Amino acid sequence: MVFECQRDSFKTEFDTKVVSCKPAELETLNNGKKEKLSGYEVILEDTVLFPEGGGQPDDRGTINGVEVLRVTRRGGDAVHFVQNPLEEGIEVHEKVDWVRRFDNMQQHSGQHLITAIADNTFGFKTTSWAFSKDKCMIEMDTATITQEQMNIIEDKCNEAIRKCTTVTPTCYEQDDEELKEIRTRGLPDDVVGQVRVINIEGIDTNMCCGTHVYNLSQLQMIKILGVEKGKKNKTNVMYVTGNRVLNYLGKCYNTERALCTALKCSPEEHVDMANKLQKSVREAQKSKTVLLREVAKYEAEKYKNNPNRENILSIHRKDGDNEYMNIIANDVGQENGVVFATVGNEKGAGLFVLSGPADLIAEVGPKVAELLDGKGAGKNGKFQGKVNKLNKKKDAEALLKAAIAKTNAGGDSSEVS
Repeated sequence: MVFECQRDSFKTEFDTKVVSCKPAELETLNNGKKEKLSGYEVILEDTVLFPEGGGQPDDRGTINGVEVLRVTRRGGDAVHFVQNPLEEGIEVHEKVDWVRRFDNMQQHSGQHLITAIADNTFGFKTTSWAFSKDKCMIEMDTATITQEQMNIIEDKCNEAIRKCTTVTPTCYEQDDEELKEIRTRGLPDDVVGQVRVINIEGIDTNMCCGTHVYNLSQLQMIKILGVEKGKKNKTNVMYVTGNRVLNYLGKCYNTERALCTALKCSPEEHVDMANKLQKSVREAQKSKTVLLREVAKYEAEKYKNNPNRENILSIHRKDGDNEYMNIIANDVGQENGVVFATVGNEKGAGLFVLSGPADLIAEVGPKVAELLDGKGAGKNGKFQGKVNKLNKKKDAEALLKAAIAKTNAGGDSSEVS
């Protein structure tokens, strides 16, 4: 079935009748979490709200002021999900969220144009395409697309836009012989009624159920942002068209201004300044690593040279790392005492290393990891892992001291818990 939204993509309001209204649930995402909404599935005699299909997202809008949260196609029907019931048989008035609709139209027509130009010029076949919040992607069946080829495709697309090329939808019966000559990936199994074809004058003819502009001038312009490596020797072409170009340009300009303020240089110097800052960070990190090694050696020597040292060295450093802890453990040596070193957020997550007599460490290592809400592994007198509750380090120290005392008294450290 061809809906009113497909006959006239620029129509934003429409009067029709309710055919059915049945209780239903809609699974949706709310702040990244799945949730189910209770409501109703409404089928109308006809609709100006586009049901998702052909890669294009569905419309949003209202029916008699009731918000439509989803529109899907089921056979020859468009199913509208609402949270308030609508009486069967009554006349209703639909309104389309025009900002969303027109954006979808621009991006979809832009995809048709890029796909056709890429195919006609270089033989690159489109295998899929996808919407996202800020930009769209076309997957092409080619391992590489050069910058020169991208520029040629973009230039030809914008030339067609400047020429005000017409875009015409035409409906055919499914058994029409003309359909055999039209580019398509095949009809859905549940398609009902006429088949709709979109013709971009002199450029492309393609089956499509989506909403489109009537003239390429309504796209304003196309910008190919770049390409990314796709799956299985395919290339993803990223693009924006229409109002998204203006929005993208505005965001880029605001980012440029913010960088000018932060880096205290002109836009032309941003890359050089960023490279200098990265180099400085690398050098600072290298210096920090060297200093941490020296500090670790110093802590180990200080402990070993202390005649009144305890039988456990418990040490924490927020900005330390695995190497820092292991240097201390190795330099102290298992024969000189137990090392309990930790790094990270002292009230949250971090890393730890235990070192000492092999039997003792094998017994208490897993208990320490469990107490600190983490996991670890080890052998030959060393146990290390990742934990989530370093705020319980004092409790872990008490457990270690009790185990050491038990061992020194000739008992079994495994009895300590």
